[in-house]
Amino acid sequence: MKIALISPKGPLYRARGGIFKKSLRYQPLTLTTLAALIPPELEAQVSLYDEGIAPIPDTLDADIVGLTVITGTAPRAYELAAHFRAQGKTVVLGGPHVTLMPEEATGHADAICVGYAEDSWPELLRDHARGALKPTYYQQPDFSLDRSDMPFARRDLFDRGSFLTQAVFEATRSCAHDCEFCVAPAAWGRKQYQKPVDWVINDIRQFGQKQLIFVDLNLISDRQYARELFTRLIPLNVQWFGLSTVLLAHDRELMELVARSGCKGLLLGLETVTPGSLQDARKKFNDSVDFKQVAADLHHLGISVQGCFVFGLDHDTPDVFDTTVEFALDAGIDLPRFAVLTPFPGTPLHHRLAAQGRILTRDWSLYDGQHVVFQPQGMSVQELAIGHERAWKNVYRWSAIGRRLWTARNFKPLALTANLGYRFYAHNLHRFYTCDWPIQAMPRRTPDHVSASPQKVVCG
Repeated sequence: MKIALISPKGPLYRARGGIFKKSLRYQPLTLTTLAALIPPELEAQVSLYDEGIAPIPDTLDADIVGLTVITGTAPRAYELAAHFRAQGKTVVLGGPHVTLMPEEATGHADAICVGYAEDSWPELLRDHARGALKPTYYQQPDFSLDRSDMPFARRDLFDRGSFLTQAVFEATRSCAHDCEFCVAPAAWGRKQYQKPVDWVINDIRQFGQKQLIFVDLNLISDRQYARELFTRLIPLNVQWFGLSTVLLAHDRELMELVARSGCKGLLLGLETVTPGSLQDARKKFNDSVDFKQVAADLHHLGISVQGCFVFGLDHDTPDVFDTTVEFALDAGIDLPRFAVLTPFPGTPLHHRLAAQGRILTRDWSLYDGQHVVFQPQGMSVQELAIGHERAWKNVYRWSAIGRRLWTARNFKPLALTANLGYRFYAHNLHRFYTCDWPIQAMPRRTPDHVSASPQKVVCG
């Protein structure tokens, strides 16, 4: 059996362009995890393609083509699916958008996987091998990640030179919170799935790198699990970046343990500085924290802050952009990041705005956190679009970068390099939107991005 696994690109991801020889993207885990889950008895040959770094060939030497789909890439995924089905390939779709919109996705594939695929993907492949493919495969009701025999992601199947880093890890999935705009609770529920800490530590050890990214949505959701994981990281002497909620501020002991475990940067969903907007987002718990104080506490422990804000909540008015930028400067947010509120299909936000007649388009390619796809309540569509872009440019002015890093006392070369990358993207939002954690020193600046060669790796 020959299998091709594809991650389609969205309209704003390009294989060329930028000021660095490498993109600011880290290698995603989806395709490499799916490759690892292929049953060994099938003796499959596997090809991985990430269209964000290289074009997809017009013809694939594959019996079955699998595509992972997020909402912003759905139109491209459906286009590729039609193309390869016309060539007689069996096409399978999975991922968050498919889980949220299974009826839509079914019309574009021979089979779909709904939910997490640790059980359904191997089942699908075995069914395909014996000519008994079903149209839909579902996440098992008793799904768990507590599996000691779970294989490690096949990170080796990609060229490491095409990504900022391959050292991407996952300990948990989903999140206990139910923020209105978040895809996770709508797609997978609020139960956090946890991999055994021993397994996570062994994965890090076997890969052998000392600078890591955790892609977990909320590493501190289960404090007991988090303490065990962070304690076990200390002897590894690693440096890591990850995501957390600001509720970390309520547990100083845990915050200090995070620092001792090697954390050098946390992405925090600050969301808004507008009174009332946190209630709009069902993220009222953020009100219990002084954002400036938590940033100062993290900086004191040597942890950088990537602060994420969203514009377009119902209490937002046209002054929200300048107010948010000024806050980011005053608080010394190392890497501010802005997004336009996006009502992803299947989320409570989408249901509410649809009921209010405020959804302006269902062109999923525009659902990328950068385009306005709904009617805001406190401003016009144009004000939201222009204000969002202005905020990016203003927060990454040279003077603004200097002020933020001075406040954060972050004088490391990496901090300036990361801000250089973000400054470039802030002035090219119409062309790019690739704002991942830069955790390594970048190669020297170059006028043009070096194009990547096609990513095809075959294993037998």
